[in-house]
Amino acid sequence: MYTRIYKPNKDLNQSFFLFGPRGTGKTTWLKANFPKAVYLDLLESKLNRILMASPEKLENYIPSGYFGWIIIDEVQKIPALLNEVHRLIESKKYKFILTGSSARSLRKKGVDLLAGRALTYYFHPLVRKELGEKFSLLYSLKYGQLPMAYNSSNPEKFLDSYVQTYLQEEILQEGLTRNIGNFTRFLEIASFSQGQVLNISQIAQETQLERKTVENYFGILEDLLIGLRLPVFNKRAKRKLIAHSKFYFFDTGVFRSLRPTGPLDSEAEIDGPAIETLFLQEIRSLNDYLELNYEIFYWRSITGVEVDFVLYGAKGLLAFEIKRKANINNNDLKGLKAFKKDYPEARCFLFCSTDKQEYRGDVTIMPIEKALDDMDKILQGK
Repeated sequence: MYTRIYKPNKDLNQSFFLFGPRGTGKTTWLKANFPKAVYLDLLESKLNRILMASPEKLENYIPSGYFGWIIIDEVQKIPALLNEVHRLIESKKYKFILTGSSARSLRKKGVDLLAGRALTYYFHPLVRKELGEKFSLLYSLKYGQLPMAYNSSNPEKFLDSYVQTYLQEEILQEGLTRNIGNFTRFLEIASFSQGQVLNISQIAQETQLERKTVENYFGILEDLLIGLRLPVFNKRAKRKLIAHSKFYFFDTGVFRSLRPTGPLDSEAEIDGPAIETLFLQEIRSLNDYLELNYEIFYWRSITGVEVDFVLYGAKGLLAFEIKRKANINNNDLKGLKAFKKDYPEARCFLFCSTDKQEYRGDVTIMPIEKALDDMDKILQGK
């Protein structure tokens, strides 16, 4: 059991959604923080059948005169249930916590997410501070930071099973694609795009699928919160930038489980995207948990000058470059220096395998582990 950074607002008196990929610990967190809540798990087959056939029977599972929290786990399994939840919020003033693996997929099914009567929060894999003394950079880079991956005696087998669970339970059963074989092949090819600028046409050619199908498959990954595309930061752009997004799976361990490896693959080919993914996990998690409201981008000119991550929001403009190497030269700083020239107000950081923190002009160079330790402070400008 890990102590999660995310703390429930004790004064919260409004229903809310809690979205996040499977296995991030939503249910464990809710049961620990709302132990007296009425808990309804839509993965339970009997309950699922009853409420699928008659959503109005939801009220039968709530004690008369009850004023506490009501948790409905995996609400996307029965989207029509939200109409009944809406009615009970209005008529009975009940407070619901609704978990799921995708807000977008619910909207695509034409479901109104309670018309603003519920807040929306997101849950993520573990972050550095939640792991505490158990944190190992090498372990996280290889197996990711899903709670079960850190607890498992066989993390590789767990991750293989995790991927299959998503394929079978989320994608096949929900009818998101008719051909699971094509989607499985797509996932493998997509893993080579981790941390790369997306070339949909090339992936379509490699998978022998239509471009529209590949675009739809990336949409499915985003719907299920297991993949994301980062747009290019182009606000007040002073030079020509590329237009395409970069792609990441949400967790390092999931990425490595999907990425085929062979004798011709070098560690650098996999470790580079893995370390970027680990930082992206940390940034996204803390941004949501601390309610910092940064938008997350990357930056790249048409000449190839690039910055891995750009964060833009009310708290400022941040630029991060991540390198696995220890010895940093001027070429490694080229992207950040170009970005700083275009955006003088930006705070620029390079995280690498150096031993000590140092400064190269306006760029702060930090050891990878210290950067992960201090990421909450960096994001808050402390």
